[in-house]
Amino acid sequence: MEANLRWVALTAVAPMAWGTNYFVTHEFLPADRPLSGAALRALPAGLVLLAVCRQRPRGAWWWRSAVLGVLNVSVFFVLVYAASQLLPASVASTVMAVSPLTMMLMAWPLVAERPRPSHLAGAAVGLAGVCLMLLTGTGGVGVAGVLASASAVLVSSFGHILTKRWTADADVLASTAWQLTAGGLFLIPVAAAVEGPPRELSASALLAFGYVALIATALAFVAWFTGLRHLPSGTVGLIGLLNPVTGVLLGTAVAGETLAVQQIWGLVLVLAGVVLGRPVRAGRRGARRAVPRPVAGGSSARERADCSSEGGGSAR
Repeated sequence: MEANLRWVALTAVAPMAWGTNYFVTHEFLPADRPLSGAALRALPAGLVLLAVCRQRPRGAWWWRSAVLGVLNVSVFFVLVYAASQLLPASVASTVMAVSPLTMMLMAWPLVAERPRPSHLAGAAVGLAGVCLMLLTGTGGVGVAGVLASASAVLVSSFGHILTKRWTADADVLASTAWQLTAGGLFLIPVAAAVEGPPRELSASALLAFGYVALIATALAFVAWFTGLRHLPSGTVGLIGLLNPVTGVLLGTAVAGETLAVQQIWGLVLVLAGVVLGRPVRAGRRGARRAVPRPVAGGSSARERADCSSEGGGSAR
C-alpha cells in the first residue's frame, strides 16, 4: 500500500505541472507561434533527459520513439499550445478532465485493462466536480479552442496507452527522452516552413520556456510515464483530474479572487474521485488468492507440495 501511495504521489506531479502550463503559456508565450512554441518546449526537455540517461534507442525503439514522439509530443504540444492561447486557462485545463474516461476505454482493447467499477465511479464523481467548479461561468470560450483541447485529449490518451504497452522493457527516463527529442526534431522543420524564422524572445518569455520545458515537460512526463508503468491506466487517468484543479486554483491565486462555494464543493468532489480510483491494496488481494483450498483426502495444496518436496519430486 505504501508503495502504491508513493507512485500515486509521484504521478500527481505531472497533472499539477500541466495545470500551471496553461497559465504560463497564455500569459507569457507568443500567441501566434504554436509550432515554434511546441518545439521549444519539447526539444530542450528531451536533450536534458538524454544528457542524464545517456542512452540511445535500439531495435524497435527507433520507430517507436518516432511514433510516440509525434503523438505524445508533436501533435499534442501544438494542440495544447493552441488551446492555451484560445481559451482561459481554467477552461483549457478542464476540457482535459475527460481524459480519465478516454484512457479507460482505450486501455481496455489496447492493454487488456478492464475498467473497474471504482474507476468508473471515480471518473463520474471527478467530472461532476470539475463541472461544478466552473459553474461561476467563464467568458471567452470559443469553438476552435474547445476542439483543440478535445483533440489533445484523444491524441494524448492514445499515445499514453501505447507508451504503457511498449515501455515495459525500456527505461522510463530513456524512453521519455527519446520521445521528447524525436517530437521536437520533427517540429523544427515544420515550424520553420509554416511560421518562418524564429523571433527574438523577451526575458520573461525565455524564463517561461525554461519552466515549461524543464518542469511542465521533462519532470512531468517522467513522473507520468513512471505512473503508467506501475499503476492501472484508470488510476493514472483519475490522477489527471488534478490538472483542472491546479488550473483553477492557480488562476484564483494569481488573480486574487476567492473561490465560490460551488467551486469548493467541486474541488472536494474531484479529490474524492481521485481517492475512489486509488489502486486496490495488493496485500489484501494477494491474501485472498493465497488461501489454500482443500483437496481430496482432507489435505491442502500447500501440504501436498510439502510432501512432494520431501520426496524429492519437484517439478521445474
